[in-house]
Amino acid sequence: MFLIVGLGNPGREYLDTRHNVGFEAVDVLAAEKGISIKKIKHQAITGEGTIAGEKVILAKPQTYMNNSGISVRELMNFYKLTPDKLIVIYDEAALPTGKVRIKPSGSDGGHNGMKSIIYQLGSQDIARVRFGIGEASGDLVNHVLGKFTKEETAMMIEAVKNMPEIISLIVGGNISEAMNRFNRSVSEG
Repeated sequence: MFLIVGLGNPGREYLDTRHNVGFEAVDVLAAEKGISIKKIKHQAITGEGTIAGEKVILAKPQTYMNNSGISVRELMNFYKLTPDKLIVIYDEAALPTGKVRIKPSGSDGGHNGMKSIIYQLGSQDIARVRFGIGEASGDLVNHVLGKFTKEETAMMIEAVKNMPEIISLIVGGNISEAMNRFNRSVSEG
């Protein structure tokens, strides 16, 4: 069983913001795989299904980005999962808009959602899928909580539509293949 977590902030005011790319990616994955995400469980909206022959729990923590680890820890404990069965999807301001970076582990890279998860689980050995939202030209908070331009939206739609294939590869034990195929910019084809 895998727990697949998309990071974001709850509430209408955060809908379609750069910081909610994780929520949007999980929604795309759920729609493609026919998984209904409607249950409220362990401070998250969740849904259960199967991907690549494995049972999965999709989750969107409702604890706000900076406390995402609280919900993730509760879910991990409830399902008795270890960090190698967790995949976290989130935004990355250090990557150009639309660029995807998949890694099997690593530091929080300054991302407060990942910082919370790593702290709560006591491990950096967490697979992650990061979606580039572009560097801030001014205040980082205003940037991540801002909405994409029309051009950026098109780039993100193109990047996020690969979620089902990316997650299927990772869940199927092929994270190296996922990295080789998707750790590139959208313009590289």
